[in-house]
Amino acid sequence: MGRDLKQIALRIFRETLAAIDIPATMRRKLARAGSCIRVNGAMLDLAPFERICAIAVGKASVAMVSGLAELLSPDFRAEGIVVTPSRSMEAPSGFRVMVAGHPVPDEGSFAAGRAILDLLATVNERTLVFFLLSGGGSALIEQPLDRAAGLEDMQALNRLLVTCGGSIDEINAVRKHLSAVKGGRLAVAASGAMKITLGITDVPEGRESALASGPTLPDPTTVTDACGVIGRYGLLAKLPAPIRARFERPETIPETPKAGNPAFRRALFQILLGRDDLFHPAHRAAEAAGFVTVCDNTTDDWPVERAAEFLLALLAELKRANPARPAAVIADGEVSSPVTGNGVGGRNSAFVLHCVEKIAGQRVAVLSAGTDGIDGSSPAAGAVADGETSPRAHSMGLDSDDYSRRSDSYTFFQELGDAIETGPTGNNLRDLRIFLAR
Repeated sequence: MGRDLKQIALRIFRETLAAIDIPATMRRKLARAGSCIRVNGAMLDLAPFERICAIAVGKASVAMVSGLAELLSPDFRAEGIVVTPSRSMEAPSGFRVMVAGHPVPDEGSFAAGRAILDLLATVNERTLVFFLLSGGGSALIEQPLDRAAGLEDMQALNRLLVTCGGSIDEINAVRKHLSAVKGGRLAVAASGAMKITLGITDVPEGRESALASGPTLPDPTTVTDACGVIGRYGLLAKLPAPIRARFERPETIPETPKAGNPAFRRALFQILLGRDDLFHPAHRAAEAAGFVTVCDNTTDDWPVERAAEFLLALLAELKRANPARPAAVIADGEVSSPVTGNGVGGRNSAFVLHCVEKIAGQRVAVLSAGTDGIDGSSPAAGAVADGETSPRAHSMGLDSDDYSRRSDSYTFFQELGDAIETGPTGNNLRDLRIFLAR
């Protein structure tokens, strides 16, 4: 019935991953010609700089710094620091690789933050610094502004913030105002140098300062905003003592650098890979396979049940409007999937599991996977299902509702052979969901 649809969905996903290859994207978008590169429409000559440094932070840090080294070679050479959640790939020579904590900062995060500040203290106006940022950077580097706040204090703050019900913008408003490496403060630390920030972002457009908590961008939030978050979610009494003391006297909290600060005068910023870079190749691959295709980002941050119902309805509507052609819906972003058991899985496989009974018996396939190759606590990127998945599961004694209750979506699809295991991709764009119907 739909096995061919599953294979087509997998092919679209793999072709999309190939199209967002980081070194190839860097070569294409920066387009080095001789000693000049193009950054966000501006031409920059590398020749006058005596030194080129790079600070790479995030899940895609190794791939990004490798792409930069390839771009500069053989005429120019960079040195610097790479901070990654796991040592899965080798970085180019000249780079110190540091492994740090994610999603909670650890001793490695503190060490990385200190090392980066120490490096930036050595740069001057004849130095070019590349900041290569990707998802996960907020936890991977940390250094408190207040030396009275230690690692355990910052870890406790992080846990309070991520469990209080606040949005990522609210969480970042607090973190930025307590950190020496967030909210534009790395730009200040390298104030005299020429700075180029390249981002691979899993955050929506217009919210780029949320990427790694905006270490090189002007911070749009204020101390008042941060205090509002603490008050709104009743966090003051729960804060570790050194941090509580700051919020009890908010006038002691230094404001983050804003637009117009001299630190941003010699600075360029460009999204290297973002939402469009994910949608375009997926759309092209689906159209090339003969599907009338629409892209939709409406469901970002929606609960998994609501997102599944909306996107499946959109697919059905598109198919009704085009009865003679197969139809495809491409969606991105993250969905909310609360953990209700102690199984193995993540939001992508949980999303597909939620769709299994809804598409049973239909000529429909659903794929959801993380472009970083990681889905929650599982070794998979996500999963794929079709109209035959439900009867196949029943014949094997697998109850989709039971697996869903136990948050064991990976095990369900692994038993069926439908877990998507790519290994870490070295990338970190948004999750990709592919819906196909004949």
